[in-house]
Amino acid sequence: MTPMNLGPGLSRKLILLLVLAAAGTLSAAAFVFGTFWNASRALDDSAARLSAESEIPFTVRTLGAQPASTQDPTAAPIAAPSGAFERLASAGAYRDAAILDGHIFLAGPSGIWEYAPGGRQLLNEYLVGADLPSAEPTRMAAGLARGAPGSVLYVVTSGEGLLIYDPKREAFTQIRADERRFRDLTAVLPLTTGQVLLGTGRDGVLVYDGEQFAPFHPAIAKLQVTALAGNETELWVGTLDRGVIRFRAGESHAFSEPDGLPDPQVLSIAANETAAYVGTPIGVAEFKSGEFARTLADGFFANSLLVHGNRLVIGTLDEGVVEVPLDVRRSRGPIHAEAGQLAGTPIARLIEAGGQVMAVAAGGLYRLGAQPGEEEVLRAHEALLSDRNISALSFDPSGRLWVGYFDRGLDIVDLASGQSRHIENEHVFCVNRITHDTARDRTAVATANGLVLFDLAGRQQEVLGREQGLISSHVTDVVVQGDAMTVATPAGITFLDARGARSLYAFHGLVNNHVYALGASGDRLLAGTLGGLSVLDAGVIQAAYTTANSALEHNWITAIVPIENEWFVGTYGAGVLKLTANNTWQGFPVATGAFEINPNAMLATPERVYAGSLGCGLYVYEKAADRWTTIVDGLPSDNVTALAVRDGYLYVGTTNGIVRAREDGLPGLSRQR
Repeated sequence: MTPMNLGPGLSRKLILLLVLAAAGTLSAAAFVFGTFWNASRALDDSAARLSAESEIPFTVRTLGAQPASTQDPTAAPIAAPSGAFERLASAGAYRDAAILDGHIFLAGPSGIWEYAPGGRQLLNEYLVGADLPSAEPTRMAAGLARGAPGSVLYVVTSGEGLLIYDPKREAFTQIRADERRFRDLTAVLPLTTGQVLLGTGRDGVLVYDGEQFAPFHPAIAKLQVTALAGNETELWVGTLDRGVIRFRAGESHAFSEPDGLPDPQVLSIAANETAAYVGTPIGVAEFKSGEFARTLADGFFANSLLVHGNRLVIGTLDEGVVEVPLDVRRSRGPIHAEAGQLAGTPIARLIEAGGQVMAVAAGGLYRLGAQPGEEEVLRAHEALLSDRNISALSFDPSGRLWVGYFDRGLDIVDLASGQSRHIENEHVFCVNRITHDTARDRTAVATANGLVLFDLAGRQQEVLGREQGLISSHVTDVVVQGDAMTVATPAGITFLDARGARSLYAFHGLVNNHVYALGASGDRLLAGTLGGLSVLDAGVIQAAYTTANSALEHNWITAIVPIENEWFVGTYGAGVLKLTANNTWQGFPVATGAFEINPNAMLATPERVYAGSLGCGLYVYEKAADRWTTIVDGLPSDNVTALAVRDGYLYVGTTNGIVRAREDGLPGLSRQR
């Protein structure tokens, strides 16, 4: 790695020495120079030594061009992510903002938006999975970059490494570590040297200098980093559970609760020339000269911090924006809460632009100090969907798309009109599965708090739980077979028919009580559990498969679909396997491996099988070609959680929204070759 040039050049230091000597203060200057030089050299030498020992292999690519070789920023560009997918707009949720050349950049899980100064006009939209890699942007910061004529925008992502936007070229460059663990980035701090420090989810602080990528220092490695602040000579590192670490002159000092920090979980840090402020869920700690000084805003959830003049501005989780004067002696000091729309609103980030403080909330960007309260600068776009964390998808007979959310109930979406209706209550909350019973003109929604039945108009009619005969009120899956409905729960299976409710569990021979997935074909029912697979005919257990008595490669079964007289089975840890007609297990070269299929995230059509994975994208099996293809590019997340088909379109639900593509237009399939 190129040695880090931390601080002014040597010639400037010599000039400073001469000036101070002429004033009769040579000894003082020598002391200042020596202290600064030693601190800089300590950081410089340790970083260079560490780089030589543990350099991280990575790839550089310009988004929208041909693959670049590792560590070659000028290599040919790679193909843009597939344009096959169309996005269904999810509710906006801004997380961060930055100012670059006067332009306002806003980031959220769905992408990055660039606005003209003052937010007057949207200039560019960069969507995750289309213009950007399939990983959510987490933090942004503007700063210098080596080799760039001016400032750039640094964007860190939750799984695809570092993105650098150069406004001169109007293009993003991706710095992607070969190892996945170095691509999960949580914080970013540009330095005046053109280097950038990066916080990671579990590997401490990394440094990128435009040519090489490496851990920054052993003293701040193997940490779950949540925030970074400071400069070349003094760095503050916030962690998830180990407090805050001050790194200076090659040495680190950790502060946690015994040292005055209100809580070991650090949410935010703000630092200037005289002090550092560390935000936690229960207050802010002030540090001066590297030592704890006092606690400010005791009891406030300090999600974001900004030092503005003689005030500390705090963005909180549930009390909007509060301000603490820093020129008072009392620890807490008088607190002023911002009035208006932000009262009680979670604040994701605070930034300063043109001498004014701006607050980033999920619904928009606000300028503080207006009367009364604040002024809305930008508002999140209107959306068809209420949330992004998708857990279930299903089309009803009339063509409406039912969208279940992990923790926000469900939407009933009319795609033709672009209208949707949201349903959320004590029962319709955590949705696991949506099944339409056409024989009875009803829809069954499996939730963590009951089986909720709706009529054709989408009106809630009934809730079934333990009191109504289910073996458990937590419903993980539901299938319809003729005039019967079978309900899966963590306590076993319940059969519902004209005779009432009948339950079956391990005492009756079920391989395990915790049932995650059901698959039905004719009178045959397969129950996937935490401990293996049970096969039932007409409600009677006929066989059980586990890793102990068969070639099943993992006991935890998460998804099942029938294919003629065979079954494709998703697992949590071995990918997809096939149970053949002669009751043997078969793996696949691509789709069987050490990865997870998400619960009920499998779907079969006459030509294909689709499987949604945890962190590996979408798997597509073509029956005619007998082969699997993996698709990640074009998806808003590589965590695929739900699938549906309608009118030749495949709908893909992820933890970051829904996209759709024509089945015959999916990238990489054999019919396109």
